Amino acid sequence: MTNPSNPSSTETQRPLALLSVHDKTGLAAFGRALVELGYDLLASGGTARALLQADLRPMLVEDLTGFPELLGGRVKTLHPAVHAGILSRRTPSDEAELGVYGLRRIDLVAVSLYPFEEALARGVSAEKQLEEIDIGGVALLRAASKSFEHVTVVPGPEHYAEVLEVLQKKEALGPLRRKLAALTFQKTAAYDHAIASWLLGAAATAEGGQVALRYGENPHQSGAFACAEGPPWTQHGGKELSYNNLLDLDAAWSCVAELPRDRPGAVIVKHGSPCGVAVADTLAGAVRLAIAADPISAFGGIVAVNRPLDYASVEALGDLFLEVVACPPHDPKSVVAQRDLLAAVHALKTSKKNCRILTMALDVGVDARPRARTVLGGTLTQAPDLALPEPAVWQTPTARAPSEAETEALAFAFLVAKHVKSNAIVLASHEGKALVTRGIGGGQTNRIDAVHQAIQRAGEHVAGAVLASDAFFPFSDGVEAAAAAGIAAVVQPGGALRDAEVVAAADRLGVAMCLTGRRHFRH
Repeated sequence: MTNPSNPSSTETQRPLALLSVHDKTGLAAFGRALVELGYDLLASGGTARALLQADLRPMLVEDLTGFPELLGGRVKTLHPAVHAGILSRRTPSDEAELGVYGLRRIDLVAVSLYPFEEALARGVSAEKQLEEIDIGGVALLRAASKSFEHVTVVPGPEHYAEVLEVLQKKEALGPLRRKLAALTFQKTAAYDHAIASWLLGAAATAEGGQVALRYGENPHQSGAFACAEGPPWTQHGGKELSYNNLLDLDAAWSCVAELPRDRPGAVIVKHGSPCGVAVADTLAGAVRLAIAADPISAFGGIVAVNRPLDYASVEALGDLFLEVVACPPHDPKSVVAQRDLLAAVHALKTSKKNCRILTMALDVGVDARPRARTVLGGTLTQAPDLALPEPAVWQTPTARAPSEAETEALAFAFLVAKHVKSNAIVLASHEGKALVTRGIGGGQTNRIDAVHQAIQRAGEHVAGAVLASDAFFPFSDGVEAAAAAGIAAVVQPGGALRDAEVVAAADRLGVAMCLTGRRHFRH
């Protein structure tokens, strides 16, 4: 076979395919098809051996570079002789430079990376996990993707058939190359994220894909967090997270993610249920209102916000003892954003040295993934509760309809009620242009107790507030208690046998009522 590194060969114009794959699925057939299409093959290590066993004769990377594999295989393809052939822009000057050094263009690069995430899931030792971090493969993929105008990148055996079909039909490669380059950058980004998450988890005593937690629900119980992609957060300060911290963090993040995206918002969660929620014109304003909604319950809680944390928001936390403060990531390209993050983290570390400070890798947005929990030795799964009817489709069976301001507060309260443990009652009102919860009653075994709890927590702010219930009122007593306290409007799903009695009570007491037609239990 002609040496593919020799540009004076009569076969210098034959396309050259570099194959360096961990996953050998379909490799022999793919390599054979490429040869039939006129490609020369260039392969590294185990890939070359697999091709030779299939009676194919690839050029070895070490023959091209003049170096054997080094450091036990850690260094194979990291060489100018390889990357220059991929990164050549096919211009006369680039072609001339390749010729000076006796190098050939590389027209196709097929790489499957070391199975880092699979090793993580198997729970291998930290030393073995480190060896599953692919360096050369990622470099090859990124180089080929950057050169997508001239190079076909194949980031896994699942793309072999599509690539061969286009090559065999002699169709234009441009659209396929661009698509595969985009998919490849997505894959390398996810790969790097998994590694970063593992390293961050390892810093918090990770063992084989599981982050060891400070303890479980109680100090005498052990606990761990397992996620194939690694922890979706970066921790900047504070003690190790506990089992309860993560349960509360999940509840807080789920709620803050559904707050109106156009306004800064803050959620405080305690024991798995929101105790203060607010949206305002500034993040600091939202934080202050959320704390003020129930300062007693906020003590020792978790704060989640829907904007990157800034110094003013940290000041708004005051001297309140908190377990966790979580926010979206700051823009890594913005010097101002990074400065704000550093200032906020420094201030929190100074004022609350044990508080966990987290920037979340998850988007502030609706999480559509299924939910799962273990019961009775098995697993329950369900679709997430994402449906939340808009006020435009609510029904108003009472003589008085809520005002525009009351409707806005009702929608806010009903959204929050979806995240409160059932039975759930949420009182809310306007604070200037802001919206804030005034009293939350949740986790009660009957609805009237939840109403009384919410009213008691609202205190002097109950008069003129609105009320949201996560499920229907089975009797009129809940509405009667709300009206007696000064509640102006109520929103609830409806659907009870005594709906007519409940509506009649609201009419009698001058309370506006809306029916959404959809229940939102959270057990």
